[in-house]
Amino acid sequence: MSERRIGKTANEAFAEAMRQINPDVVAAYPITPATEIVQIFSQFVADGKVDTEFVPVESEHSAMSAVIGASLAGARAMTATSSQGLALMWEVLNIASGLRLPIIMPMVNRSLSAPINIHCDHSDSMGARDTGWIQIFSESVQESYDNLLQAVRIAEEMFLPVMVTTDGFILSHCLELIESLSDKEVKEFIGKYQPKNFLLDIEHPITIGALDLQDYYFEHKRQEAEAMIKSKEVILKVGEEFGEKFGRNYRFFEDYKISDSEVAIVVMGSTAGTAKTVVDQLREEGIKAGLLKLRVFRPFPAKELKEVLKNVKAIAILDRSDSFNAVSGPLFSEIRNVLYDLEERPKIVDYIYGLGGRDIGLKEIRGIYQELEEIKKTNKIKTLVQYLGVRE
Repeated sequence: MSERRIGKTANEAFAEAMRQINPDVVAAYPITPATEIVQIFSQFVADGKVDTEFVPVESEHSAMSAVIGASLAGARAMTATSSQGLALMWEVLNIASGLRLPIIMPMVNRSLSAPINIHCDHSDSMGARDTGWIQIFSESVQESYDNLLQAVRIAEEMFLPVMVTTDGFILSHCLELIESLSDKEVKEFIGKYQPKNFLLDIEHPITIGALDLQDYYFEHKRQEAEAMIKSKEVILKVGEEFGEKFGRNYRFFEDYKISDSEVAIVVMGSTAGTAKTVVDQLREEGIKAGLLKLRVFRPFPAKELKEVLKNVKAIAILDRSDSFNAVSGPLFSEIRNVLYDLEERPKIVDYIYGLGGRDIGLKEIRGIYQELEEIKKTNKIKTLVQYLGVRE
C-alpha cells in the first residue's frame, strides 16, 4: 500500500477521490458549501487529468436528471450538492433509486432555508432519508475520502444510488491531514464499471420508465426495499476489504468504549470527534461513558444497533436537525424504535443541537453526560427532548 500524507479539506478530498474514480459523466450546479468539489474537478477536466464528460447545468434538478440519463446509458455518473440543491433534486432522487441506478453523490450537509443560512446541520440529508438512497455520514476529512471510494463499489454491486455526506464548513472547508491512496490502488479497488440493462445496449433493448400502475408498482417498490436491506451485506464486505487493503476498517457504526458503558451518546458526523474527547476525560474520572457514531443511516442497521446498545442504562441521541413534529428529531425516533422491544429498555433522551452551524463544545457534551448520569441514578427522565444551546 502506498499512501501520501497530505493536508486537504473535505471538498478537496472529495474532488481528489472523484479524479481517481474518473467517472464517465459529471453534471453539477454550484451551491455553497459544496461548490469547490465540482469547481476543483472541472479543473481536472480542463487539464486533461480525467476522461470525464463534464456537464454544467442550470440547476440541481437538471444535474440529477443529467446523471440519471448518463447512468441509464451505461455510464459511471456522479454529481455533488448541498442543502437547497439537494432539496431541488428530491423529485428525481426517487427516480434514480426507483430505476436502480448506481449514481454516486458527495453531499455537503448544510441547513435548509428559511431563514437563509449556509452553515452545517443535517436537515438536508434527513429530508431525503426516504428517497431510496444509501446514506453514509463522515466524521472527518479522511472518512469523507474513504467513504466516497467505498460508495462506488457499494452502488455498483447493489445498483442503488449512494450519497456520502460531510459537515459543511466544519469539514468541507477545514484542513486535515489525510492519507490518500495512489491512483493505481483506487483503480484496482473500485474496478471497471459493468452496467446492466442499459439503454445503449442495442443487442438487448429495454424499456425504461414505463407506466407502472396497480398491477406491478407495489412489487417493484418492494424489490427496491429488499435491495436496500441486502445492501447491508455489501456495505460490510466493502468496508472490510477496504480495511484489509488500506488499514482503515469501516462498519455501520463505530462503538467507542461502549462495550461496558452505562451512559452513552449516539451521534452522526463531525461532532463524534468532540464527543470522543469528553468520553476519554470521563473515563479518567471513573465514569463509564461511551459513544456510538452512526456512519450508515440508510439502510438503517436496526438489529446491530439494538445489540450494541441494549445494556446501556441511559442514552442521549444528538440530532443535528429537527422534524418539527413536536416529538423529537429524526435520529431519536429511529433509535427509540429500535430499542422499544427490549424487555429492559435503556432510558433515552433527545438533544436537538447545532442547527444553522451553531457550535457544540466539550462543555455542552459533558453536560449531556452529567444529565445521563442523573437519569441512570434516578431512573427518571425530566425532559424527553431538549434544544441544546438555544438562548432563552
